[in-house]
Amino acid sequence: MIINMTKKIVLCLLISALLACQFIPKSSEQLQSVGLHPTLPEPSLSMIPTVNIAKASEWPDGLMPSVKAGLTVNLYSKALVHPRWLYVLPNGDVLVAQSNKQPSQKTKGLKALVTEFVMKIAGAGRDSPDKITLLRDHDHDGIAELSTDFLSDLHSPFGMALIGNDLYVANTNAIVRFHYEAGQTSINTEQHLPEKVIDLPEGELNHHWTKNLMASPDGSKLYVTVGSNSNIGENGLANEFDRAAIWEVDLQTKQKNIFASGLRNPNGLAWHPNTGKLWTVVNERDELGNDLVPDYLTSVHEGDFFGWPYVYYGDQKDPRVKEMMPSGLRPRSPDYALGAHVAALGLVFSNQSAFNKNIGLGAFISEHGSWNRKPRSGYKVVFVPFKNNQPDGMPIDVVTDFVVNDEARGRPVGLAIDQDGNLLIADDVGNRVWRVRPK
Repeated sequence: MIINMTKKIVLCLLISALLACQFIPKSSEQLQSVGLHPTLPEPSLSMIPTVNIAKASEWPDGLMPSVKAGLTVNLYSKALVHPRWLYVLPNGDVLVAQSNKQPSQKTKGLKALVTEFVMKIAGAGRDSPDKITLLRDHDHDGIAELSTDFLSDLHSPFGMALIGNDLYVANTNAIVRFHYEAGQTSINTEQHLPEKVIDLPEGELNHHWTKNLMASPDGSKLYVTVGSNSNIGENGLANEFDRAAIWEVDLQTKQKNIFASGLRNPNGLAWHPNTGKLWTVVNERDELGNDLVPDYLTSVHEGDFFGWPYVYYGDQKDPRVKEMMPSGLRPRSPDYALGAHVAALGLVFSNQSAFNKNIGLGAFISEHGSWNRKPRSGYKVVFVPFKNNQPDGMPIDVVTDFVVNDEARGRPVGLAIDQDGNLLIADDVGNRVWRVRPK
């Protein structure tokens, strides 16, 4: 009891020191880290990293995020616990993965304890619900009248994809296939036994636990995001085997191929509506300063290597990484910088939405929000315009005011376009799904 109390006292003192020793940059020092050609400052190394967390709060009754002029927002569902990812079924039903990281079985050092403490402040410290909920809006009024358990007893589920009657779910440790019939509101796993397709890396650390997936256009393959097991490989590169990558899984042979690598923590995946190319958003590394390293939106081609952990944004060397980059690797630069520490997660193109006349063709991106920057960045949903099939111009704020007076009422995560073309947003801190549409 005395030892536990001592740990808590030391932890509180350390957190207080971290929060007190913050340096707020002048506006002239906040270099442009957004767009096609970001300006990158020199790395800033410090014994005490910037910790600037927006404390998790609650949405007051009747209040909602703010939206861009010409749009409107409403509460689609609030009968949820830590909703992370969304998937819209062909009949219009919306699946919501309610999920969190599994508790670590590894003995925790001081840094891990601090991280755990900070995550609890940010609203990510609760137990994982480990289930998928089905939402149904019978009358298309923008409010889900039905909210029911669709799949339970999962293991930190995240990505979902339907191919025919096969529903694929990416747990943090494996991809599992379930039998689905159109219109059903729950899956009977006794009538049709689930089938494990392929294992995914988990282990004792499992630093970036979210595993997203998306089907190929012909339904023969799955593309799966597997984040790194650390910030910059500090847990040893042996713990990064097959991680920091996008996998390509052949559903017939159940074999995987590393489609692209050197991506610290990819999450959102989308097919470009015109070119058919794969695009993703990626969380880059922390603790190099307020304006390093920009998270990014990029196209992905087979064999691409994006530099992690050795370099960032092309050939910018990370001074903390002592291992030499293998000679055969040729890092490429991402297509578009989203800004440092915004924590880009959700990604969906606007082509099948109702927004084309209002906002044009481009990509909606959810920015979960920073912890390693002062002033904070992210905590909003942005729209990146496209021209000639490439990002063009600066991001446009679409949904904002998730943070008010240093309290995070919500944090946006998964995005989806519903059957009526509206934008759905999973809010894991607010325990809600929001619906945004043109007025």
